[in-house]
Amino acid sequence: MKERLQKILANAGIASRRSAETLIKQGRVRIDGQVVTEMGIKVDPDRHKIECDGKTVTCTEEKIYILLNKPKGYVTTMSDPQGRPIVTSLLKNISARLFPVGRLDLETEGALILTNDGELAQQIQHPSYEVNKTYEAVVQGRPDSIKIARLQKGIILEGKKTWPAKIKIIEKKRHDTTIMITIHEGKKRQVRKMFAAVGHRVINLKRTAYGGLLLGSLKPGKYRILKKKELNLIFEKNRPQVNKVSI
Repeated sequence: MKERLQKILANAGIASRRSAETLIKQGRVRIDGQVVTEMGIKVDPDRHKIECDGKTVTCTEEKIYILLNKPKGYVTTMSDPQGRPIVTSLLKNISARLFPVGRLDLETEGALILTNDGELAQQIQHPSYEVNKTYEAVVQGRPDSIKIARLQKGIILEGKKTWPAKIKIIEKKRHDTTIMITIHEGKKRQVRKMFAAVGHRVINLKRTAYGGLLLGSLKPGKYRILKKKELNLIFEKNRPQVNKVSI
């Protein structure tokens, strides 16, 4: 049966649908030896040989779900032209090809889901599912109530207004403040840009939860395999409690 090429790649655990579209546009996918760059093309995987980066695509791989505590200094891409370490190098004794769901920038640490389930990855990243991501941010200075209210209501970033954020002050010190912030958008470096927009540079940033799936006591660089019943926690809308979020 024919299916859209990007869906086949997602089901095979190559990437999420969105990332699969990028792979196609970049000319990294072949059908029966021919490069395909057309979006929306339908293919029968039982009748045609599909390759990505020279490797045959198969759709029978067991689905695996991993929660990793990403350390600083690792990139959340499948390869890096600058030679920086990639997060998948932290996965020991895992033979399946996994990809990260979304990204954390080089200097951000914390919860990162890796999987070979493209459908789940698509759901987590698609705006319509509004999956909450909770972060613990240490920001320079002490934001006042007016600035916090701006973040809670949504602010203009690059010409567009952000969705309202959930904010809770965890600790105030003389020179910095620790804040828990929950958003469901996934724009590049969004949390850092939001705080910068109100005049408070982020000193340290750590993602602590996807929905109700908490990072918990996982140490940096360590991971655990998620049970399928835990996946439902990702789509919980309630914000995690502060005392449960901290590592």
